[in-house]
Amino acid sequence: MVAFHSSALDGVAANPALPTPLLLRLIAFDGGGHGPPFQALHRPGLPEPAVAAVLTHPVLNARVRFAMSGQAEPEQRARLADDPSPKVRAAVANGPEWTRDPRTKVRPLPDAVCGRLLEDPEPSVRSALLHSPHLAPSFLASLARHPDPAARRAALRVWDELTADGRATLLDDPDPEVRRSAALCACSHDARLTAALLRDPAALPEALRRGLLDRADAERFLAEGVHLVELAGNPSLPADLVDRLAVDPDDGVRLAVSLRPELTEARRAAIDFTVALRARGDVDWVAVGIADQEVLRRAAASAHPLLRRAAARSPHLPPDLLRLLAEDADVVVRTHLAVYHPDTPAEVLMSVYARLGGTFSAWMATGHPRFPREGLAARYADHPDGIYRQLAVRDPAAGPDLIERLSHDPDVRTRQAAARDPRLPLPCLLEALALPELAFSAGANPALPPGEMAVVLDEAGVPG
Repeated sequence: MVAFHSSALDGVAANPALPTPLLLRLIAFDGGGHGPPFQALHRPGLPEPAVAAVLTHPVLNARVRFAMSGQAEPEQRARLADDPSPKVRAAVANGPEWTRDPRTKVRPLPDAVCGRLLEDPEPSVRSALLHSPHLAPSFLASLARHPDPAARRAALRVWDELTADGRATLLDDPDPEVRRSAALCACSHDARLTAALLRDPAALPEALRRGLLDRADAERFLAEGVHLVELAGNPSLPADLVDRLAVDPDDGVRLAVSLRPELTEARRAAIDFTVALRARGDVDWVAVGIADQEVLRRAAASAHPLLRRAAARSPHLPPDLLRLLAEDADVVVRTHLAVYHPDTPAEVLMSVYARLGGTFSAWMATGHPRFPREGLAARYADHPDGIYRQLAVRDPAAGPDLIERLSHDPDVRTRQAAARDPRLPLPCLLEALALPELAFSAGANPALPPGEMAVVLDEAGVPG
Protein backbone atom coordinates (compact mmCIF):
# COMPACT_ATOMS: atom_id res chain seq x y z
CA MET A 1 0.00 0.00 0.00
CA VAL A 2 1.26 3.47 -0.89
CA ALA A 3 1.93 5.74 2.09
CA PHE A 4 0.32 9.05 1.20
CA HIS A 5 1.79 12.34 2.38
CA SER A 6 -0.29 14.18 4.96
CA SER A 7 -1.03 17.14 2.66
CA ALA A 8 -2.91 14.73 0.38
CA LEU A 9 -5.84 15.05 2.81
CA ASP A 10 -6.01 18.82 2.23
CA GLY A 11 -5.94 18.19 -1.51
CA VAL A 12 -8.78 15.69 -1.29
CA ALA A 13 -10.73 18.23 0.78
CA ALA A 14 -10.37 20.68 -2.13
CA ASN A 15 -11.13 18.10 -4.82
CA PRO A 16 -14.15 19.22 -6.88
CA ALA A 17 -15.07 15.57 -7.53
CA LEU A 18 -15.15 14.59 -3.84
CA PRO A 19 -18.31 12.50 -3.29
CA THR A 20 -20.76 13.80 -0.71
CA PRO A 21 -20.33 10.81 1.67
CA LEU A 22 -16.57 11.44 1.82
CA LEU A 23 -17.14 15.18 2.20
CA LEU A 24 -19.41 14.50 5.16
CA ARG A 25 -16.72 12.28 6.69
CA LEU A 26 -14.26 15.15 6.36
CA ILE A 27 -16.67 17.74 7.74
CA ALA A 28 -17.24 15.62 10.85
CA PHE A 29 -13.49 15.16 11.41
CA ASP A 30 -12.19 16.84 14.58
CA GLY A 31 -8.63 17.06 13.21
CA GLY A 32 -7.08 16.57 16.61
CA GLY A 33 -9.04 19.51 17.98
CA HIS A 34 -8.37 21.78 14.99
CA GLY A 35 -11.41 20.74 13.00
CA PRO A 36 -11.67 19.50 9.42
CA PRO A 37 -9.32 20.77 6.70
CA PHE A 38 -9.76 24.40 5.76
CA GLN A 39 -10.44 23.37 2.14
CA ALA A 40 -13.48 21.28 3.12
CA LEU A 41 -15.09 24.28 4.81
CA HIS A 42 -14.29 26.77 2.02
CA ARG A 43 -15.65 24.73 -0.86
CA PRO A 44 -18.17 26.45 -3.17
CA GLY A 45 -21.66 25.00 -3.21
CA LEU A 46 -21.52 22.90 -0.05
CA PRO A 47 -24.57 20.60 0.02
CA GLU A 48 -27.11 21.15 2.76
CA PRO A 49 -26.11 18.04 4.79
CA ALA A 50 -22.54 19.40 4.95
CA VAL A 51 -23.71 22.89 5.94
CA ALA A 52 -25.93 21.41 8.65
CA ALA A 53 -22.98 19.41 9.98
CA VAL A 54 -20.79 22.51 10.14
CA LEU A 55 -23.41 24.53 12.00
CA THR A 56 -23.36 22.07 14.90
CA HIS A 57 -19.70 21.06 14.68
CA PRO A 58 -18.23 20.45 18.15
CA VAL A 59 -14.90 22.06 17.18
CA LEU A 60 -15.16 25.84 17.49
CA ASN A 61 -12.56 26.44 14.79
CA ALA A 62 -14.70 24.64 12.21
CA ARG A 63 -17.61 27.01 12.76
CA VAL A 64 -15.33 30.06 12.75
CA ARG A 65 -13.77 29.04 9.45
CA PHE A 66 -17.10 28.46 7.79
CA ALA A 67 -18.39 31.78 9.11
CA MET A 68 -15.51 33.48 7.28
CA SER A 69 -15.79 31.50 4.05
CA GLY A 70 -15.86 33.56 0.88
CA GLN A 71 -17.43 30.57 -0.87
CA ALA A 72 -20.44 30.25 1.43
CA GLU A 73 -23.67 32.07 0.66
CA PRO A 74 -24.48 34.89 3.12
CA GLU A 75 -27.71 33.11 4.05
CA GLN A 76 -25.65 30.06 5.05
CA ARG A 77 -23.21 32.06 7.15
CA ALA A 78 -26.13 33.91 8.72
CA ARG A 79 -27.28 30.66 10.30
CA LEU A 80 -24.32 31.00 12.68
CA ALA A 81 -25.40 34.45 13.86
CA ASP A 82 -26.89 32.91 17.00
CA ASP A 83 -23.98 30.56 17.69
CA PRO A 84 -23.21 30.17 21.41
CA SER A 85 -19.61 31.30 20.85
CA PRO A 86 -18.92 35.04 20.46
CA LYS A 87 -15.90 34.13 18.31
CA VAL A 88 -18.19 32.52 15.77
CA ARG A 89 -20.67 35.38 15.88
CA ALA A 90 -17.83 37.88 15.41
CA ALA A 91 -16.58 35.88 12.43
CA VAL A 92 -20.05 35.98 10.90
CA ALA A 93 -20.28 39.71 11.56
CA ASN A 94 -16.90 40.50 10.02
CA GLY A 95 -17.38 38.25 7.00
CA PRO A 96 -14.82 36.76 4.62
CA GLU A 97 -11.27 38.07 4.77
CA TRP A 98 -10.45 36.88 1.25
CA THR A 99 -12.00 35.47 -1.89
CA ARG A 100 -10.51 33.36 -4.65
CA ASP A 101 -11.01 36.17 -7.16
CA PRO A 102 -9.85 39.68 -6.11
CA ARG A 103 -12.51 41.17 -8.41
CA THR A 104 -15.34 39.42 -6.60
CA LYS A 105 -17.47 41.37 -4.13
CA VAL A 106 -18.87 39.47 -1.18
CA ARG A 107 -22.65 39.56 -0.95
CA PRO A 108 -23.65 41.16 2.37
CA LEU A 109 -25.60 39.49 5.13
CA PRO A 110 -29.32 40.27 5.20
CA ASP A 111 -30.08 43.55 6.99
CA ALA A 112 -32.17 41.79 9.64
CA VAL A 113 -29.25 39.52 10.55
CA CYS A 114 -26.91 42.51 10.77
CA GLY A 115 -29.42 44.17 13.07
CA ARG A 116 -29.34 41.18 15.42
CA LEU A 117 -25.54 41.13 15.42
CA LEU A 118 -25.45 44.84 16.21
CA GLU A 119 -27.49 44.16 19.33
CA ASP A 120 -25.21 41.29 20.40
CA PRO A 121 -24.25 41.41 24.11
CA GLU A 122 -20.56 40.91 23.23
CA PRO A 123 -18.70 44.12 22.24
CA SER A 124 -16.36 42.12 19.97
CA VAL A 125 -19.29 41.02 17.82
CA ARG A 126 -20.70 44.53 17.50
CA SER A 127 -17.27 45.92 16.66
CA ALA A 128 -16.62 43.23 14.05
CA LEU A 129 -19.89 44.07 12.34
CA LEU A 130 -19.30 47.81 12.24
CA HIS A 131 -15.81 47.32 10.81
CA SER A 132 -16.90 44.80 8.19
CA PRO A 133 -16.29 45.88 4.58
CA HIS A 134 -19.26 43.79 3.43
CA LEU A 135 -22.25 45.70 4.82
CA ALA A 136 -25.11 46.68 2.54
CA PRO A 137 -25.56 50.45 1.97
CA SER A 138 -29.18 50.11 3.10
CA PHE A 139 -28.09 48.76 6.47
CA LEU A 140 -25.39 51.40 6.93
CA ALA A 141 -27.86 54.16 6.12
CA SER A 142 -30.24 52.82 8.74
CA LEU A 143 -27.66 53.49 11.46
CA ALA A 144 -27.77 57.29 11.27
CA ARG A 145 -29.89 57.49 14.42
CA HIS A 146 -28.62 54.43 16.24
CA PRO A 147 -27.96 55.00 19.95
CA ASP A 148 -24.36 53.71 19.64
CA PRO A 149 -22.02 56.44 18.31
CA ALA A 150 -19.84 53.76 16.70
CA ALA A 151 -22.85 52.73 14.62
CA ARG A 152 -23.58 56.33 13.67
CA ARG A 153 -19.94 56.70 12.54
CA ALA A 154 -20.44 53.64 10.33
CA ALA A 155 -23.42 55.35 8.68
CA LEU A 156 -21.04 58.02 7.42
CA ARG A 157 -19.56 55.47 5.00
CA VAL A 158 -22.65 56.02 2.82
CA TRP A 159 -22.94 59.77 3.33
CA ASP A 160 -24.12 60.42 -0.23
CA GLU A 161 -26.98 57.96 0.22
CA LEU A 162 -28.30 59.48 3.45
CA THR A 163 -31.36 61.74 3.45
CA ALA A 164 -30.85 65.45 4.03
CA ASP A 165 -32.44 65.02 7.46
CA GLY A 166 -30.08 62.13 8.26
CA ARG A 167 -27.05 64.22 7.32
CA ALA A 168 -28.24 67.16 9.40
CA THR A 169 -28.74 64.87 12.39
CA LEU A 170 -25.18 63.57 12.14
CA LEU A 171 -23.74 67.06 11.73
CA ASP A 172 -25.41 67.94 15.04
CA ASP A 173 -24.55 64.62 16.72
CA PRO A 174 -23.83 64.70 20.48
CA ASP A 175 -20.65 62.66 19.97
CA PRO A 176 -17.69 64.88 18.93
CA GLU A 177 -16.08 62.18 16.75
CA VAL A 178 -19.32 61.65 14.85
CA ARG A 179 -19.75 65.41 14.38
CA ARG A 180 -16.16 65.75 13.16
CA SER A 181 -16.49 62.88 10.70
CA ALA A 182 -19.83 64.15 9.42
CA ALA A 183 -18.38 67.63 8.96
CA LEU A 184 -15.51 66.15 6.95
CA CYS A 185 -18.08 64.46 4.70
CA ALA A 186 -19.92 67.76 4.15
CA CYS A 187 -17.08 70.29 4.09
CA SER A 188 -16.38 70.11 0.35
CA HIS A 189 -19.48 72.27 -0.18
CA ASP A 190 -19.45 74.29 3.06
CA ALA A 191 -16.83 76.96 3.79
CA ARG A 192 -18.12 77.49 7.33
CA LEU A 193 -17.67 73.83 8.24
CA THR A 194 -14.24 73.83 6.62
CA ALA A 195 -13.09 76.83 8.64
CA ALA A 196 -14.19 75.14 11.87
CA LEU A 197 -12.42 71.90 10.95
CA LEU A 198 -9.19 73.75 10.24
CA ARG A 199 -9.12 74.73 13.91
CA ASP A 200 -9.34 71.04 14.93
CA PRO A 201 -5.89 69.37 14.82
CA ALA A 202 -7.49 65.92 14.38
CA ALA A 203 -9.42 67.06 11.31
CA LEU A 204 -6.95 69.55 9.84
CA PRO A 205 -5.15 67.43 7.19
CA GLU A 206 -8.35 65.95 5.76
CA ALA A 207 -10.15 69.29 5.84
CA LEU A 208 -7.28 70.84 3.90
CA ARG A 209 -7.48 68.06 1.32
CA ARG A 210 -11.22 68.17 0.65
CA GLY A 211 -12.80 71.26 2.25
CA LEU A 212 -14.18 74.40 0.59
CA LEU A 213 -11.33 76.76 1.47
CA ASP A 214 -11.45 80.46 2.16
CA ARG A 215 -8.60 82.15 0.26
CA ALA A 216 -7.16 83.65 3.42
CA ASP A 217 -6.91 80.21 5.03
CA ALA A 218 -5.31 78.74 1.92
CA GLU A 219 -2.69 81.52 1.82
CA ARG A 220 -2.02 81.11 5.53
CA PHE A 221 -1.27 77.39 5.28
CA LEU A 222 0.81 77.89 2.17
CA ALA A 223 2.87 80.53 3.97
CA GLU A 224 3.30 78.25 6.99
CA GLY A 225 4.42 75.39 4.72
CA VAL A 226 2.49 72.69 6.60
CA HIS A 227 0.30 69.97 5.08
CA LEU A 228 1.13 71.24 1.61
CA VAL A 229 0.50 67.87 -0.06
CA GLU A 230 -3.09 67.92 1.21
CA LEU A 231 -3.45 71.58 0.25
CA ALA A 232 -2.10 70.89 -3.25
CA GLY A 233 -4.90 68.45 -3.92
CA ASN A 234 -7.75 70.61 -2.64
CA PRO A 235 -10.32 71.14 -5.43
CA SER A 236 -11.19 74.68 -4.30
CA LEU A 237 -7.61 76.00 -4.23
CA PRO A 238 -7.32 79.23 -6.27
CA ALA A 239 -5.45 78.86 -9.57
CA ASP A 240 -2.62 81.23 -8.66
CA LEU A 241 -1.92 79.25 -5.48
CA VAL A 242 -1.93 76.05 -7.51
CA ASP A 243 0.74 77.63 -9.71
CA ARG A 244 2.86 78.47 -6.67
CA LEU A 245 2.62 74.91 -5.35
CA ALA A 246 3.49 73.53 -8.78
CA VAL A 247 7.06 74.77 -8.26
CA ASP A 248 7.33 73.90 -4.57
CA PRO A 249 10.69 72.41 -3.54
CA ASP A 250 8.93 69.26 -2.24
CA ASP A 251 8.51 66.62 -4.94
CA GLY A 252 5.47 65.17 -3.15
CA VAL A 253 3.73 68.54 -3.32
CA ARG A 254 4.48 68.92 -7.04
CA LEU A 255 3.20 65.39 -7.66
CA ALA A 256 -0.07 66.21 -5.86
CA VAL A 257 -0.51 69.31 -8.01
CA SER A 258 0.15 67.29 -11.18
CA LEU A 259 -2.86 65.09 -10.43
CA ARG A 260 -5.41 67.89 -10.22
CA PRO A 261 -8.37 67.25 -12.52
CA GLU A 262 -8.67 70.74 -14.01
CA LEU A 263 -5.14 70.82 -15.46
CA THR A 264 -4.63 70.63 -19.18
CA GLU A 265 -2.16 68.03 -20.41
CA ALA A 266 0.27 70.80 -21.34
CA ARG A 267 0.07 72.30 -17.85
CA ARG A 268 0.46 68.87 -16.27
CA ALA A 269 3.53 68.11 -18.37
CA ALA A 270 5.15 71.39 -17.34
CA ILE A 271 5.32 70.27 -13.70
CA ASP A 272 8.49 68.54 -12.55
CA PHE A 273 7.33 65.48 -10.62
CA THR A 274 8.49 61.93 -9.96
CA VAL A 275 6.30 58.82 -9.97
CA ALA A 276 7.33 55.81 -7.90
CA LEU A 277 7.97 52.72 -10.01
CA ARG A 278 5.22 50.64 -8.35
CA ALA A 279 2.77 53.36 -7.23
CA ARG A 280 -0.78 52.06 -7.74
CA GLY A 281 -2.42 55.20 -9.04
CA ASP A 282 -4.73 56.19 -6.20
CA VAL A 283 -6.36 59.30 -7.69
CA ASP A 284 -9.57 60.40 -6.00
CA TRP A 285 -11.36 61.99 -8.94
CA VAL A 286 -10.66 59.00 -11.18
CA ALA A 287 -11.77 56.54 -8.48
CA VAL A 288 -15.02 58.46 -8.00
CA GLY A 289 -15.59 58.44 -11.76
CA ILE A 290 -14.52 54.83 -12.26
CA ALA A 291 -17.56 54.23 -14.50
CA ASP A 292 -17.70 57.74 -16.03
CA GLN A 293 -16.62 57.55 -19.67
CA GLU A 294 -15.47 61.18 -19.83
CA VAL A 295 -13.32 60.77 -16.72
CA LEU A 296 -11.85 57.53 -18.03
CA ARG A 297 -11.01 59.11 -21.39
CA ARG A 298 -9.15 61.99 -19.78
CA ALA A 299 -7.20 59.71 -17.47
CA ALA A 300 -6.43 56.97 -20.00
CA ALA A 301 -5.19 59.44 -22.62
CA SER A 302 -3.01 61.37 -20.18
CA ALA A 303 0.77 61.35 -20.29
CA HIS A 304 0.70 61.11 -16.49
CA PRO A 305 1.37 57.47 -15.53
CA LEU A 306 -0.63 57.66 -12.29
CA LEU A 307 -3.73 58.77 -14.17
CA ARG A 308 -3.36 55.95 -16.67
CA ARG A 309 -2.79 53.48 -13.81
CA ALA A 310 -5.95 54.76 -12.14
CA ALA A 311 -7.96 54.39 -15.34
CA ALA A 312 -6.63 50.87 -15.89
CA ARG A 313 -8.27 49.79 -12.64
CA SER A 314 -11.72 50.35 -14.13
CA PRO A 315 -13.65 47.32 -15.41
CA HIS A 316 -15.79 49.82 -17.39
CA LEU A 317 -13.19 50.85 -19.98
CA PRO A 318 -14.69 50.90 -23.49
CA PRO A 319 -12.93 48.85 -26.19
CA ASP A 320 -10.87 51.74 -27.62
CA LEU A 321 -9.46 52.74 -24.23
CA LEU A 322 -8.79 49.12 -23.39
CA ARG A 323 -6.77 48.79 -26.59
CA LEU A 324 -4.94 52.04 -25.83
CA LEU A 325 -3.92 50.97 -22.32
CA ALA A 326 -3.09 47.43 -23.45
CA GLU A 327 -0.30 48.97 -25.53
CA ASP A 328 0.94 51.18 -22.68
CA ALA A 329 4.65 50.95 -21.93
CA ASP A 330 3.96 51.21 -18.19
CA VAL A 331 4.00 47.76 -16.59
CA VAL A 332 1.67 48.80 -13.73
CA VAL A 333 -0.95 49.94 -16.23
CA ARG A 334 -0.90 46.55 -17.92
CA THR A 335 -0.94 44.75 -14.57
CA HIS A 336 -4.03 46.68 -13.48
CA LEU A 337 -5.74 45.78 -16.73
CA ALA A 338 -4.95 42.10 -16.16
CA VAL A 339 -6.46 42.20 -12.68
CA TYR A 340 -9.51 44.41 -13.20
CA HIS A 341 -10.72 44.15 -16.79
CA PRO A 342 -12.45 40.95 -17.96
CA ASP A 343 -11.62 41.63 -21.63
CA THR A 344 -7.89 42.27 -21.27
CA PRO A 345 -6.15 40.98 -24.42
CA ALA A 346 -4.41 37.61 -24.15
CA GLU A 347 -0.98 39.07 -24.97
CA VAL A 348 -1.22 41.46 -22.02
CA LEU A 349 -2.26 38.63 -19.71
CA MET A 350 0.69 36.57 -20.90
CA SER A 351 3.19 39.38 -20.36
CA VAL A 352 1.90 40.08 -16.85
CA TYR A 353 1.88 36.35 -16.10
CA ALA A 354 5.53 35.99 -17.09
CA ARG A 355 6.64 39.12 -15.23
CA LEU A 356 4.98 38.48 -11.90
CA GLY A 357 5.05 34.69 -11.55
CA GLY A 358 4.10 33.05 -8.27
CA THR A 359 0.65 32.86 -6.74
CA PHE A 360 -0.78 35.86 -8.57
CA SER A 361 0.10 34.49 -11.97
CA ALA A 362 -1.30 31.09 -11.01
CA TRP A 363 -4.60 32.78 -10.14
CA MET A 364 -4.64 34.71 -13.39
CA ALA A 365 -3.90 31.63 -15.52
CA THR A 366 -6.75 29.67 -13.94
CA GLY A 367 -9.22 32.44 -13.14
CA HIS A 368 -9.13 35.05 -15.89
CA PRO A 369 -11.77 34.42 -18.57
CA ARG A 370 -9.51 35.62 -21.40
CA PHE A 371 -6.34 33.77 -20.42
CA PRO A 372 -5.33 31.65 -23.44
CA ARG A 373 -5.47 27.85 -23.49
CA GLU A 374 -5.19 26.51 -27.03
CA GLY A 375 -1.74 26.02 -28.49
CA LEU A 376 0.13 26.40 -25.22
CA ALA A 377 1.56 22.87 -25.24
CA ALA A 378 3.23 23.27 -28.61
CA ARG A 379 4.60 26.69 -27.68
CA TYR A 380 5.76 26.12 -24.12
CA ALA A 381 6.20 22.44 -23.23
CA ASP A 382 9.96 22.71 -23.88
CA HIS A 383 10.43 26.33 -22.88
CA PRO A 384 13.59 26.91 -20.80
CA ASP A 385 11.60 28.81 -18.15
CA GLY A 386 9.43 26.72 -15.85
CA ILE A 387 6.81 29.44 -15.49
CA TYR A 388 6.00 28.90 -19.16
CA ARG A 389 6.14 25.13 -19.04
CA GLN A 390 3.33 25.27 -16.46
CA LEU A 391 1.12 26.74 -19.15
CA ALA A 392 1.46 23.66 -21.35
CA VAL A 393 -0.74 21.81 -18.85
CA ARG A 394 -3.59 24.26 -19.57
CA ASP A 395 -3.76 23.25 -23.22
CA PRO A 396 -6.80 21.00 -23.82
CA ALA A 397 -4.83 19.30 -26.60
CA ALA A 398 -2.02 18.17 -24.27
CA GLY A 399 -1.96 14.39 -24.12
CA PRO A 400 -1.36 12.05 -21.15
CA ASP A 401 2.26 11.44 -22.21
CA LEU A 402 3.07 15.15 -22.03
CA ILE A 403 1.26 15.57 -18.71
CA GLU A 404 3.22 12.61 -17.32
CA ARG A 405 6.50 14.11 -18.53
CA LEU A 406 5.64 17.47 -16.96
CA SER A 407 4.79 15.72 -13.67
CA HIS A 408 8.54 15.01 -13.43
CA ASP A 409 9.62 18.49 -14.55
CA PRO A 410 12.53 20.18 -12.71
CA ASP A 411 10.21 23.10 -11.85
CA VAL A 412 8.04 22.30 -8.82
CA ARG A 413 5.09 24.46 -9.92
CA THR A 414 5.04 22.68 -13.26
CA ARG A 415 5.02 19.32 -11.49
CA GLN A 416 2.18 20.52 -9.27
CA ALA A 417 0.13 21.69 -12.25
CA ALA A 418 0.59 18.31 -13.93
CA ALA A 419 -0.25 16.42 -10.73
CA ARG A 420 -3.59 18.24 -10.57
CA ASP A 421 -4.49 17.51 -14.20
CA PRO A 422 -7.04 14.71 -14.80
CA ARG A 423 -5.08 13.50 -17.84
CA LEU A 424 -2.21 12.33 -15.65
CA PRO A 425 -2.10 8.51 -15.82
CA LEU A 426 -3.40 6.91 -12.62
CA PRO A 427 -0.13 5.17 -11.61
CA CYS A 428 1.68 8.53 -11.77
CA LEU A 429 -1.15 10.21 -9.86
CA LEU A 430 -0.91 7.68 -7.03
CA GLU A 431 2.86 8.10 -6.99
CA ALA A 432 2.45 11.86 -6.63
CA LEU A 433 0.22 11.42 -3.57
CA ALA A 434 3.25 10.14 -1.67
CA LEU A 435 5.50 13.08 -2.58
CA PRO A 436 5.44 16.03 -0.15
CA GLU A 437 5.55 18.71 -2.86
CA LEU A 438 2.87 17.04 -5.02
CA ALA A 439 0.52 15.41 -2.51
CA PHE A 440 -1.87 18.35 -2.26
CA SER A 441 -2.15 18.75 -6.05
CA ALA A 442 -2.60 15.01 -6.57
CA GLY A 443 -5.25 14.85 -3.86
CA ALA A 444 -7.15 17.66 -5.59
CA ASN A 445 -7.03 15.93 -8.98
CA PRO A 446 -10.65 15.24 -10.04
CA ALA A 447 -9.53 12.01 -11.75
CA LEU A 448 -8.51 10.50 -8.41
CA PRO A 449 -10.89 7.55 -7.93
CA PRO A 450 -13.27 7.83 -4.95
CA GLY A 451 -11.81 4.61 -3.57
CA GLU A 452 -8.36 6.21 -3.46
CA MET A 453 -9.81 9.33 -1.85
CA ALA A 454 -11.30 7.09 0.83
CA VAL A 455 -7.89 5.49 1.37
CA VAL A 456 -6.36 8.94 1.92
CA LEU A 457 -9.03 9.64 4.56
CA ASP A 458 -8.43 6.27 6.18
CA GLU A 459 -4.67 6.80 6.40
CA ALA A 460 -5.21 10.29 7.87
CA GLY A 461 -7.34 8.82 10.63
CA VAL A 462 -10.63 10.32 9.46
CA PRO A 463 -13.36 8.13 11.03
CA GLY A 464 -15.53 6.20 8.60
